[in-house]
Amino acid sequence: MKSPLLSLPGAVAAEGSDEGVAAHYGDLFREQRALADGTGLVDLSHRGVVTVTGDDRLAWLHLLLTQHVSELAPGEATEALVLSANGHIEHALYLVDDGATTWAHVEPGTREALVAYLESMKFFYRVEVADRTDDIALVHLPAGSIAEVPEGTAVRETPYGRDLFLPREGLEAYAAAHGPLAGILAYEALRVENHRPRLGFETDHRTIPHELGWIGSAVHLQKGCYRGQETVARVQNLGKPPRRLVFLHLDGSEVLLPGHGTPIRLAADGAEGRQLGFITTSARHHELGPIALALVKRNVPVDAELMAGDTAAAQEAVVEV
Repeated sequence: MKSPLLSLPGAVAAEGSDEGVAAHYGDLFREQRALADGTGLVDLSHRGVVTVTGDDRLAWLHLLLTQHVSELAPGEATEALVLSANGHIEHALYLVDDGATTWAHVEPGTREALVAYLESMKFFYRVEVADRTDDIALVHLPAGSIAEVPEGTAVRETPYGRDLFLPREGLEAYAAAHGPLAGILAYEALRVENHRPRLGFETDHRTIPHELGWIGSAVHLQKGCYRGQETVARVQNLGKPPRRLVFLHLDGSEVLLPGHGTPIRLAADGAEGRQLGFITTSARHHELGPIALALVKRNVPVDAELMAGDTAAAQEAVVEV
């Protein structure tokens, strides 16, 4: 899904998972500062949009998701996961209900599998699942933004800003009226600063919610049964996760950022040391300099000096040891 905003002057296309929208519009740090100051707009129209309608929608989703949504109030935003039978994360949904429809945006490339799963679980429930990506585009306004929200638009409001589900045909006009535009790299730098995990970046095929700090924000520990709940309950009550998310301050003298998958080792062990984790997302921040999120083994000391490939890194704990 290629955004029409990529044709604007200065737009540089993003690559990888975020292909289809702009990485930046010519000035990464200016775009970050604008978002941090509560101005600007981020084009997230490459993300999938899925809706659920019908009288049973919230009760039905409550049975499938890790979050307590059966009594979700209109306008209340939440996050939820779909887990495998073994408790591994398969999908992440960013939800809001408007009183008649539950709206969710999801990672690029995941909507088809999610819709297929939801369709397979409908049974006798009065629900309708729809992939709305072709006609609805997601736009992000930062916290503090005073940009107008068109009447009738579904809005997901969080401490980090507002996600707007706009008609795709109106994306260009809305962006022109409520700029300046900020690219996905600016958005990602602020996400890393706020320690917010992202499916497909901070997750792999064996990630469980405890490792990323998704307990509470996306997983409700007192709700009824859902697929994978046994693993969640066992780790919560009897043990600790095998890995934990950390925030890294990277050595600013290095020209290149360590990319996704770069091995993490103890600095004292050198390049031949045992791998203890890997970089999940790295970014250049307008104030903090080069930063990253990483998954490391739970028993890595919090005060240990680390190396991300050839780059020195100091860690801050995100998930309790």
